[in-house]
Amino acid sequence: MTPRLTPLFLLAATAAVVVASCGPTQPEPAPVPQAAPGGEVAHAVPAQPWADSGPGGLPSAPLPPDTVVSTMDVRVGVVIGVPEITLGGADPLVITDPAGGRLQDIIAGASWRVRSSGAGMTLSGPAGLDGGRVDAVVVSPLHPGQFVRIDGRNYRGEVAIIAGPAGLTAVNRLGIESYLAGVLSAEMGRRDPIEGQAVYAQAVISRTYAVRNRGKRRALGFDLYGTVADQVYGGVGSETAMSWEAVRATRAQVLTWRGRPIDAFFFSTCGGRTESGAAVFQLAGDPYLQSVSDVDGDGLAYCRFSPRFRWREEYSGDSLEAMLRRTLPGLTQLSSAAVSRVEAVKVSRRTPSGRVDAVEFRLGGRRATVSGQAVRRAFLLPNGEMLRSTAFDIEERADGARVGWLAIDGRGAGHGVGFCQWGAVGRAREGQGYEQILMAYYPSTRLEQLN
Repeated sequence: MTPRLTPLFLLAATAAVVVASCGPTQPEPAPVPQAAPGGEVAHAVPAQPWADSGPGGLPSAPLPPDTVVSTMDVRVGVVIGVPEITLGGADPLVITDPAGGRLQDIIAGASWRVRSSGAGMTLSGPAGLDGGRVDAVVVSPLHPGQFVRIDGRNYRGEVAIIAGPAGLTAVNRLGIESYLAGVLSAEMGRRDPIEGQAVYAQAVISRTYAVRNRGKRRALGFDLYGTVADQVYGGVGSETAMSWEAVRATRAQVLTWRGRPIDAFFFSTCGGRTESGAAVFQLAGDPYLQSVSDVDGDGLAYCRFSPRFRWREEYSGDSLEAMLRRTLPGLTQLSSAAVSRVEAVKVSRRTPSGRVDAVEFRLGGRRATVSGQAVRRAFLLPNGEMLRSTAFDIEERADGARVGWLAIDGRGAGHGVGFCQWGAVGRAREGQGYEQILMAYYPSTRLEQLN
């Protein structure tokens, strides 16, 4: 059921807050991010903060008690399909069955292992302690304000461990506001205080995304992945003072269109103009997902501070052919053997915003075309990842009857639809508030409050 929404102008200016059940935040100072924002939600996401998502998940420092009350819970898949999971750490834990029956206590500092076993799992502790075989378990902190540690990472709330054909899955259930505190710095990195309004905007977007997509992965036993498949979530270790500040300042706020939470697409860097939703995703043609210019009064792109604002990739003739033999069979009807001499690589179609929508490859007398976002998977970076965006131009030089050298000059990172994370950072640096930032990327939407 979609939560009831109340326009912000109808809300009281201030409200009392009470201590949430998840307890205090206890992270460690986050290092300055190497890149910065980049969530790519396809989020209908990205975002790795700034790969296709935002500036990176970070450790954090001790924070005051959580005074944010969550309006709902979310279930996040934090470990998926593994043969074994380790429980335990600094805080004592309680293991129960799904009905609440107490199975085992884990003392502080002790570690237990959960191993996949057929359709269930087995529990084993230190010194040969045997917890027996069970179908599923729920792990909770023994005392309020403490955390569940799974595979060395702390989480608020409780963690259910379920068995499936692919192995064990750990599902973290917690309040949506506490969840966001573990998302924001993982998506946006540690920002300077002058950039705080960009983090506030991301808080609204990430909350909207979570509300809109709650139940999206129900068949897997949870709501959302804790990765770029939905939103990057690092648990307590990704919380920072600024992420909690943004959560508190925007508590329960979401973006809506026609009374419903929007499809809150976001990504790293637009390069000066965002892409329309319909050009990238099916059924993403709502007017708030239109292509918008993202430059300031001097004509400078707000996201120009991004390390992926402008980039260049070069390929020799041999490396180009080797790469296409690897990528094209999965994107076209060609076999690897059919990808021989590369005679030409041409952009054959662009979207109205100027991004590449199709590339034609001429290969030893054959022709193959790759379209849409698949274009990014046709070209690989040196680390094996796909091309950063579809905003690019191609330059090539012939070596006889083949391409002897090819360069791709590109702009930005991510699918380009919706919220540009680095653009938001640039807008915040110029003094824009989070509401102004949101309306720039999602025109015709409203900022409303969940009840």
